[in-house]
Parts: sequence; structure tokens; C-alpha cells
Amino acid sequence: MAKKKKQNKETTIEDFYDLKTEQMDELVAALKGETSEDEEPVSYNIEECVGEEGLKYGEEREYDSCKTKKGKEFNPYKLDRMSRIPTWIKAVFIKFWFAGMVYYLIGFGLSSYIASTENLLILTGLILGLVVDFLVNPIFRYFESSDKEFDAYIMFPFPLKKFWTLITNILYYVIVAFGVNGIYFVINEYINASLGVEPLLFGLFCVIVDMVFIGIKDLIVFLIKRAKNKKSEKVTDV
Repeated sequence: MAKKKKQNKETTIEDFYDLKTEQMDELVAALKGETSEDEEPVSYNIEECVGEEGLKYGEEREYDSCKTKKGKEFNPYKLDRMSRIPTWIKAVFIKFWFAGMVYYLIGFGLSSYIASTENLLILTGLILGLVVDFLVNPIFRYFESSDKEFDAYIMFPFPLKKFWTLITNILYYVIVAFGVNGIYFVINEYINASLGVEPLLFGLFCVIVDMVFIGIKDLIVFLIKRAKNKKSEKVTDV
């Protein structure tokens, strides 16, 4: 039985990559702005590129000098209005809205079926922990930039799709729910007010308790990091 001839290694590599030198030359020429005699030069006019309907105000103008009716220069990298809102306002509003929504569904919807206040608080904290893990934190990750500016408003700022963060968020927000109940208790008992539980105030108190706990956590992390930095500086000095 005849043995198969081994293929030339260099020929095999060339056939594998199959470099298109002609296309590469055309690409380099296009980047340099060079065109052949048969080809039409590349146009940088907006109307020619996107058509008349693509022009917002229907005027023919060059890309670099494109201006709106108000006389402002066209900037394709201009930030939208949402990005101009400070991070803390967006974080607080999202936390407030979801906390109020959870209490509206659980506190109002199931209070007639669950007589025990403790059981209602546990259920509210459980649902709130699920909502934070599956909705609130992913929304924060969607809005944040590479600076991770929303980490200061997350109790467990770890990568998503971690199973243990779901358990910790549930346990944590059960504690937060009891903390909110404590605020109501202090106001009604010591200030002699008859303050009822409703979604708006519950959401507000929930944000307050949540941010207090997150602030304590951030302070502990800061102190630990500072202590480690001091130890490393002492080691380097020695």
C-alpha cells in the first residue's frame, strides 16, 4: 500500500491563511484617501452618504461644519440627557422606586392574608432581595462606566451571575426590612405620631437604611485597605 506524500508545510500554511494581497492594497489605499482613475473619490458630504431623508434639517453641508438650526455644531459623541444626571440621583431613585413597588405588591397585596408582621417583613425582604439581585444591580451595571461608579450604592458589588450573591442579598434585605419597621416603631412610639406604612415612605426609609448599611460596609473596607497599605509601606521601608 503506497504511502501518502507529506504535504509541504509552507504550502499548507499559505493555503490556510490565503492572504488577499490585492484587497489589502485596496484597503491601505482607501485609508490614505487614494483612489484609482476608474473609481470615484470618497465623498464626505452627509447628504450624499445618508440621503436627503438622513439630513435632519435638509441642508447640504460638510460633516465637520454641520450645524443645527440653533447654530450648534453637530457632535456625534455628545452625551445624552440621561448621562448628565448625577450617579447618586439615579441610584437613589432606582432603589426608592423598586422598594416602593415591592411593598405595594407585598404589603398591600398580602397584608390581609398574612396576619403576622414578622412573616410579612420576611416575605417583603425576600422579594426585595430577589428584585435587587435580578433587576436593580443589573440596571446599575448597565448604566455604569469603566469607573464602576455604582459600586458605592451596591452592598455586594461583585460580578453578576454569582449564586451566593442571591442568598446574601435575600438575607441582607430581610434585615433592611426589619430596619425599616424599626424606623416606623420609633416614629410612632417616641414621637407620638400615627404614621401608616405605605409604598412611598417605605421606599424612602428602605433607601435610608440601605445606604446606612452600605456606608458602614464602605468604611470598614476603607479602614482595612488603609491598614494593609500601611503594613506594605513598613515592609518596603525595612
